[in-house]
This record gives sequence, structure tokens and C-alpha cells, in this order.
Amino acid sequence: MKIIAALILGISAIISASFIGDGLTDLRTGDRYVTVKGVAEREVTADLALWPIRFVATGNSLGEAQEKANSSRDAIMAFLKLQAINDGAVELQRLDVTDTRANPYQDDNGKQKFIISQTLMVRSDNIEKIRQAAQAVSELVDSGVVLSSDYGPSGPTYLFNGLNEIKPDMIAEATASARKSASQFAEDAKTELGDLRRANQGVFQILARDQAPGVSEQQQPMKTVRVVSTVEYYLR
Repeated sequence: MKIIAALILGISAIISASFIGDGLTDLRTGDRYVTVKGVAEREVTADLALWPIRFVATGNSLGEAQEKANSSRDAIMAFLKLQAINDGAVELQRLDVTDTRANPYQDDNGKQKFIISQTLMVRSDNIEKIRQAAQAVSELVDSGVVLSSDYGPSGPTYLFNGLNEIKPDMIAEATASARKSASQFAEDAKTELGDLRRANQGVFQILARDQAPGVSEQQQPMKTVRVVSTVEYYLR
């Protein structure tokens, strides 16, 4: 009985050692992988322009301020019409009327003075028309319109809304770029590239095409869409 028990114990030890050895082998094999990044970039054109045109009119009476505001609004609408931007693309979004007498710290020298601030929002998918009109905005100043930029940036904001349409192709391009880098690494390391271990498609970024200090992406009609994918491959 003692001999049989010893044999069973010995066989068990051999099997256990075999399992432990196999586990260590899998662990070492699993640790052999390479992490690479693939980059895809595409130049795109904005498909929507938002242009808030803000102007101010003042007067010693509310009627006088309103008359000036109406005159400025008419001048802006005429300017936009000359730029081939129809009335349907323009809407009034903000109207503020300020009576300076309501401010106890305002020295008005006994004069009644009103300030009317208005914002006309131009919304169009014709990017080129908006761009050209924005470049000629000095004509409004020449006609007596007092422009203001108190509420946000002046000039048009250009947006790109077609990201979902180009995502699949760009992800495929970034993945192919990553695999190419992994294959080159495997070749240099005198090994073979194995199966995919893990992948992260990365975050899509919409950047200014001309990247320079102080240049905002939203100020440029032309943009660069960029994605960096991170991929891991096993090495055989």
C-alpha cells in the first residue's frame, strides 16, 4: 500500500509540474506583443457657416436709438443681399436695450441716452459666399454701421458636420498604417507578426488646416481631420 501511495503521489507531482510549466509557457508567449500607432489624416471643407453680425445704435431718446438701429439693420440686409445671401438665411437672435439712466454710476450730464444692441445671425451652407462677405464687412463700417464683438468672437464660425461619413475609411486607413508599422517591427526583430491582441480606434480631432499660434480651427473653412489608432499584435 505504501508503494502504491508513493506512486500516486509521484504521478500527481509530475502532472502538477506539467500544468505549471504549460502555464508559464503561455504567460511568456502572451507577453510577446508589440504596440503600434497608426495615423490617418484627411483635409475637409466646412459644411456650415454661422456668422453673428452684432451692431449697436445709440440715441438721446428711445425713438432716436430705434431709428438708428433700424437704419443699421437695413444697411446690413442690403449688404448681405449684394453678397447673394438671401433673407431666409438671416434671423434676429439677440436684442438688448439699455437705458443709461438706470445706472446710478453713469454720468450722462442730464441727457437721456439709450443703447440698442442687436445680433443678426447668418446661417448658411454656402461657405464661399459667407467667406467672401466676411472679407468685405468693412463696407458696413463705411456705411455708418457700428459693429460690436462684445458677445463672443467676431467673424464667421465654420463647422464640419460630416465626420460620421468619413470615420469608417479613416479607421481602416489608420489600422492599415498600424499593421504596416507592426510588420516592420517584426521583420527588424527577426520574428513573425501574430494575431491582433487589442485595438483602440482613438479619438477623432478636427484641427485647423493651417496650424499657427492664435489661429482657431473654427475660423478656417478648410480643416484637417486626424485620428491616431493604437493597436497591439502578438509576436510569434
